[in-house]
Amino acid sequence: MTRPPLDPSQRPPAVVKFGGSSFRTLAAYGQLAEALSRRVEEENTRLVVVVSGRPGETEQFRDRLSKVNPHPEDETVAGLLTLADTVGAQLLATALHRQGRSSTVLAGHQLGLTTDSSFMWARLEHTDPEPLRSAVRAHDVVVVPGGQAADKEGRPTWLGKNSSDLSAVAVAAAVGSPRCEIHSDVDGIYSSDPHLITGSRLLSEVSYNTAALMSLYGAKVLHRRAVRLAQRNRIEIVCRYNRPPFPAGSVIGSAGSSVAAVVLNQRSAALRYETEELADRAYTAFHGANIDVVRLTAGPLVAVTGGFVDLPEFQRRNGLTPGEYAGVPVTAVRGSQVVTQLAADEEDALHLTQRLHDHVNRPGAGTDPNAPLLELQGV
Repeated sequence: MTRPPLDPSQRPPAVVKFGGSSFRTLAAYGQLAEALSRRVEEENTRLVVVVSGRPGETEQFRDRLSKVNPHPEDETVAGLLTLADTVGAQLLATALHRQGRSSTVLAGHQLGLTTDSSFMWARLEHTDPEPLRSAVRAHDVVVVPGGQAADKEGRPTWLGKNSSDLSAVAVAAAVGSPRCEIHSDVDGIYSSDPHLITGSRLLSEVSYNTAALMSLYGAKVLHRRAVRLAQRNRIEIVCRYNRPPFPAGSVIGSAGSSVAAVVLNQRSAALRYETEELADRAYTAFHGANIDVVRLTAGPLVAVTGGFVDLPEFQRRNGLTPGEYAGVPVTAVRGSQVVTQLAADEEDALHLTQRLHDHVNRPGAGTDPNAPLLELQGV
């Protein structure tokens, strides 16, 4: 196939992201490559495609590492776990080559994304757009492994678990794209996890602030820092299903009405400390390491949302008095209001989430965005 001519005055490339659930089989790489190749042809556009590793591959690397060293240093973890996304990117690139498309892979150290040296939950500090723009000028499709970057010394850093969203938005900002498409096994943001909670409904328009708030409390659809980066750069996020014809569900942008939702992430954990001062110290340490954390107000409680943090080891390394496990946080959101309750375990959290979701979405409950959520404490 002949690559479409690239005029510098043409619109920026389309930026799309496909999560790990898009690649449950090796055949999926070829199927996606065919769909992407068709899009290049039909829309006369270039693509930047951010991909995650196949389901379970990151965890397999983590398991191997823990068998060699139960408490590995963060630099080694970041260097190893990101390989799952690199493998996925190379597989998609070779599938595109088979389709006759010019494709290249830009790994973290080649992207022009510079972070701090918090290797496991690195924070973006600077972007040099030229590596990406140069690759786009030369190829039909540029494939980017999600979650990868490098610090000022060129060492691999990881943007955190499920951070391919952040990579995609950062790429969109670098190449000047006004929107970023996020493809996953759900077509958008729902009022709760549709795989777990009956009656969950699709939220067609969600504001940046609401999406970021839900993500902070553990919603798995979008990475919180990705939403904030999109907001700063006025990039619209379009959530799509990851199977043809890739229907759009939610759009995240400056618009969006008040929503009622209940957030459950079974990997989240609340820790109870002996005093408010110890809880404040723990919150400061987690937050300083770029880990999503919420200081709950119902006592000396800290909720670490999203999981994938070795809590005992983190507290030991940071000289913290260990907190006692206090349960799984479940958070009801209405507009800018939030109320978090704790469930004893994952099963109780599911039941609590269903009850809260039924409550906040009952007829008439969402009509007043200023209605207090305190009543949920008694549900």
